[in-house]
Amino acid sequence: MIYQGDSIRVEFVEDGIAELQFAAAGSVNKFDQKTLEEFSQALTKLANSSDLRGVIVTSAKPTFIVGADITEFLTLFADVEQTKVWVAKASRVFDQLEDLPVPTVAAVAGFALGGGCEATLACDYRVVDTSAVIGLPEVKLGLIPGFGGTMRLPRVIGPDNALELITTGKNNKPEDALKIGLVDAVVMPEKLRDAALRMVKSAADGELDWRAKRQPKLEPLKANDTELTMTFVTAKAMAAAQAGKHYPAPHAAIKAVEDGAKHGREEALKAENAAFVGLTQTDACRAQVGIFMADQMVKGKAKKAAKQATKEIKRAAVLGAGIMGGGIAYQSAYKGVPVVMKDIRQEALDLGMAEASKILGKLVERGRMDHKKMAKVLSSITPTLLDDGVKGVDIVVEAVVENPDVKGKVLAQMESVVDDDTIIVSNTSTISIDRLAKNLKDPSRFCGMHFFNPVHKMPLVEVIRGEKTSDETVAAVVAYASRMGKTAIVVNDCPGFLVNRVLFPYLAGFAGMVDEGVDFAGIDKVMERQFGWPMGPAYLSDVVGIDTADHCTVVMADGFPSRMPRDTSSAIAKLAAAERYGQKNGKGFYNYGVDKKGRPAKEKAPEVYEMLGIGDKQLDADEIIARCMVPMVNECVRCLEEGIVASAAECDMALLYGLGFPPFRGGPFRYLETVGLENFIALADKYAHLGEMYQVTDGLREMAKSGKSYLAG
Repeated sequence: MIYQGDSIRVEFVEDGIAELQFAAAGSVNKFDQKTLEEFSQALTKLANSSDLRGVIVTSAKPTFIVGADITEFLTLFADVEQTKVWVAKASRVFDQLEDLPVPTVAAVAGFALGGGCEATLACDYRVVDTSAVIGLPEVKLGLIPGFGGTMRLPRVIGPDNALELITTGKNNKPEDALKIGLVDAVVMPEKLRDAALRMVKSAADGELDWRAKRQPKLEPLKANDTELTMTFVTAKAMAAAQAGKHYPAPHAAIKAVEDGAKHGREEALKAENAAFVGLTQTDACRAQVGIFMADQMVKGKAKKAAKQATKEIKRAAVLGAGIMGGGIAYQSAYKGVPVVMKDIRQEALDLGMAEASKILGKLVERGRMDHKKMAKVLSSITPTLLDDGVKGVDIVVEAVVENPDVKGKVLAQMESVVDDDTIIVSNTSTISIDRLAKNLKDPSRFCGMHFFNPVHKMPLVEVIRGEKTSDETVAAVVAYASRMGKTAIVVNDCPGFLVNRVLFPYLAGFAGMVDEGVDFAGIDKVMERQFGWPMGPAYLSDVVGIDTADHCTVVMADGFPSRMPRDTSSAIAKLAAAERYGQKNGKGFYNYGVDKKGRPAKEKAPEVYEMLGIGDKQLDADEIIARCMVPMVNECVRCLEEGIVASAAECDMALLYGLGFPPFRGGPFRYLETVGLENFIALADKYAHLGEMYQVTDGLREMAKSGKSYLAG
C-alpha cells in the first residue's frame, strides 16, 4: 500500500503500475477540503515512488467524482481572503497529478463533473465507459471551474469547443466526448479497468507518447491572434445572447480563458483563480449555490417520504381528459406507471390522447425517443368512459373543471367506485382541500396534488395536506410525484395553497399600476429584462388565462378578504368581462397570432389601452419592481409564519419550479435577504398606504431587529 486515507487509497496493482482510487465513505466521491488534502498527500507519495511506471485513477463507486463539496461553499465564500487561499492551494493539487513523472490514465464510469472532470483533464489520457457523463457545470452555480478547467480544457479540445462547454455547463455523453477529443477511448463497463491498464502500460512502454500529450497543457494556447480574436468575439456574443447581464459566470469564464490564452499553466491558472474568487462574492453565485442546497434538501425530504410510504403506486387513474388531464396521464405513463384516463365525453378522451401523442411525437422528432417507445407509452394510457374502468387503481387524480361543486360530486362518485385503500387526490389550483374533503367519507386518504401547466415541462408538484390527511397518504403521493420525475413540496391547506396564494398579490400589485394608467407592456419589460422573470405579469396573465385569473380572485377574496379583495373594476375583471381570455382565444392584454414564418407572435392590443384608460403615465423601474415584488414577498413571509410551507428554502424552490422565479435571485427569501431585511421593510413601508398586502408582518420586523436569517440552518 502506497497510501491509505479516509477517501483515497493508492497501491501497486501490477509491476510498476499504481492505482489511485477514490473511495469515500459516503455514497459518492467529491472534493471536500479533507479529500483534497488526502489527494495532495497521495500524489506526493506517488511522486516519490522510485519504481513507479504509470498510474491509473479510478473510483470504487459506480460513479467517478461528482465534483466539489458544494455544502462547504457558502461558509467558505463568506471570507474572500480564505477563498483566495483555498482555491489557489486546491487548484495546485491538480498540478501535482499532471506533473507526475509517469503516464497517467483516468478510468471514468458514471459522473465526472466539475472537479471530477478537472481531475481527468490533469491526467494524460481518459478512458470512459458507456455510462459516463462528463462536463463542467459550474456556471449553473454562478461559478467557473476552479481546479484548472478553464486552463486545461481549451488546450485539450480547442478553445471553441471548450468555451461552449464551460459557458453552457453542458454535460457530455461518451460518444460526444470522444468526437471532440475530451476522452481518448470508450469501452463497455466491464472492460473499463483493463482498458485503462492497457493504455497506461502502452504509454509506459513507449508505444504512446504521453509526454507529447501532456506538453500542450503546460504551454500557451496553440492558435494565432486572428483565430483567438474570432473565438472570443463569438463566445462573448453567444454568452450575451444566452446568459444576458444577470449571470456573470459565463462572461467571467470567457475572460479567464482569454487572459490565460497567451500564457503557460501558472499564469493561466492565476487568471482562473482571480475570476473564480470574484464570482464567489456575487449575489448570483450565492443565489445559485443556495438553490442547489435547497434543491438537495427538498429532494432529500421526498426520498425520506418515499421510504416511509406504505402503499406503492403501481397503477393510476386521471379523471378529466383535457389538456391538463392528458398531460398528467402522459407523465405517469412516460415514467412507467400505467394510467386510466376517465372522462364523461369521448371528445375529451380524444383530446387527452392527442395531447399525450403530441408530446411524444415531439420527442421522436428530436431523436429522444423511437416509435417503439412512443407506442409503449401510449399503450400504457387506457381511455375510458366507464366508472368501472378505474377499479383496481392505487391512486385517482381528479383534474376536472375548477369548480368546488363539480369537483365535490366527482370525488364522492369515485370514492364509491374505487377500493377502500385507493388514494384520491385533487389537481385543484386554489380550492381548499378541507372543503373538498367534506365530500368524502374517508378524508384521511385524500389530499391535493397540484400540477403546473404544461405538466411535462413544469417540475413542481404541490402536495397539499388537508386537516384529516394521513401521513401515509402524503408519503405515498410524494413518492408517486417523485416517480413521475417531479419535485414534490408538501404544503398545508389554504386558499391558493402556496404558489398561487403568493402569485395573486404579485398580480394585484401589477393590476394596481395598470388601474392607475401605467402601460402594462412597460411593466412587462421591466419585470422581464430588469428583474428577470421569464414573463412579465401581463403576459403571464394571458398565458394562465384571464378568465382563470379572474375566477381565482373570487377564491382568494373569500379566503383573504381584507388583503386580497375582489375589484370588479380592475384590469383583469374588465378584460374577462370583455371575453379577452388571453392566449386561449388569441386576445388578452396582447393580441396573439403568427408571424410571417408561421411562428407564434404577440403584439400590444390598442383596444386594451382604450378599454383600460391607459395613458402615458410612467413609473421608474425600481418602483415597478417594488410594487410587484413587495406584496409577493410579504405573502411568502406570511405563509412561512402560518406554517403553510415548512421552510424558506422550500418556498424558494416552489416559486423557482412553479413560477420560474429568476434563478440568479434564488427565490423570494433569497431575494429578501439579498435586499436586506431592514431595507425591504423600509421599501414596503413606503408603499404601505396602498393596502394590507404592502404591509410587513410583525414577525418580519422582529427578524430584522434581531439580525436573524430566514435561510440560516
